Amino acid sequence: MGTAGNKQTASYTGTKRRLKLWLLAVCLFMGWAVYTMIGQTDRQAETESKLMAIEQQLQASEQKSAELQQKMERLNDAEYIQEIARKQYGLIKPGETPIQVTVPEE
Repeated sequence: MGTAGNKQTASYTGTKRRLKLWLLAVCLFMGWAVYTMIGQTDRQAETESKLMAIEQQLQASEQKSAELQQKMERLNDAEYIQEIARKQYGLIKPGETPIQVTVPEE
């Protein structure tokens, strides 16, 4: 009976050792997985903030482009060109009398 008990104890000891090694390997793998996940989460947050900044720039550029497009379309309008000529260059049509408005100083 003594030898059978020693064989079971020896195999049980080997099983415990293999179980500990397997548990160590699993723990190391899980630690690596958590470390990798945290790193990816940080990079994802950084990338999302860059994306939001670029999207804001894109919206601002699209808005400015639309405004410029509208100004270009208005340049085909004769009345708009006359308005610009009067305001910026002081030009008048023949027969018009220019009126100059002065603001009194207080």
